[in-house]
Amino acid sequence: MTTILDQIVQTKITEVAAARRLVSEAELRDQMDRLPPTRDFAAALRGGPGRVRLIAEVKKASPSAGLIRPNFDPVEIAQQYKLGGASCISVLTDQHYFQGHLDFLRAIREAVDLPLLRKDFIIDSYQLLEARAAGADCVLLIAECLKPTELMRLHQQALELGLQTLIELYDLENIDPVLATGGQIVGVNNRDLRTFVTDIQHTIRVRELIPQDRVLVGESGIATSTDVDQLAAVGVQAMLVGESLMRQQDVRHATEQLVYG
Repeated sequence: MTTILDQIVQTKITEVAAARRLVSEAELRDQMDRLPPTRDFAAALRGGPGRVRLIAEVKKASPSAGLIRPNFDPVEIAQQYKLGGASCISVLTDQHYFQGHLDFLRAIREAVDLPLLRKDFIIDSYQLLEARAAGADCVLLIAECLKPTELMRLHQQALELGLQTLIELYDLENIDPVLATGGQIVGVNNRDLRTFVTDIQHTIRVRELIPQDRVLVGESGIATSTDVDQLAAVGVQAMLVGESLMRQQDVRHATEQLVYG
């Protein structure tokens, strides 16, 4: 049976082919050459404020929730996240399913100096070039979207471009391929991307399987200080939170509550 994730990947294959026809890899590399060095995403998650460091997500919509924030100003949201104590910012760039855009990443890069994650379904090295040229410091790689060889290749190619990776998994069978990359930031998604069912306990159950020298990021379903306390109690260093923050009228205050309790 075809899952939502399968559909997204097929859409992404078509999108990448179209993007290549519009902007060549050579053009993207030329843009990259004019950019300053990337910021250290992992270091920000090890040394930021709060009991669990926050990657705050700029996210307009999702397939499971629909439109999350009608009054959507990505730069203003990112600025409020920084003022609220976020250590890093994640920017959804998928257009078809999440109403994101690479232009959101570019605009935020101009206005906010926190490390930035390109959050997308990355299946091709071309997307890494896009991310670096747009000002990303880190990219998301999803183990459920990639074969182990593809995961390793894209991780290595990201490093060569100066990008760090947040490598995400849901299925426990993907732990070994994820750890084999040597990537320093491991994300555990509490949402099964094939069904969009969410369980915050998933990160807590997986904690003991992730080496202590990796930064572990809990993702999805995190909304309250109680949720954060549960993550902190088992040594989860960071969390990625989008929807619960994006629904708040006072984004800065909501961010402060998650970061500082």
